[in-house]
Amino acid sequence: MGQDRDMQLARRARLVGVVMVATMLLWFAAQYLGGRLGLEVRYVFLFDFLALAAFAWALINVFWIWRARQSDEG
Repeated sequence: MGQDRDMQLARRARLVGVVMVATMLLWFAAQYLGGRLGLEVRYVFLFDFLALAAFAWALINVFWIWRARQSDEG
């Protein structure tokens, strides 16, 4: 059962990593396209807030993974 839990944590960690990388790439693209297309500032802030929400989700999940690993060791 411990190995199954490790696999679940590893899958979650990979998902968090993918979300972080995808968020950065999409945020960079949104910033670039927003400037090139002359989007209104409110739309640019919307992209910023969406990126912050994704990073907050990732941070919460990293904390959850860390706590799960700590409880498994102790």
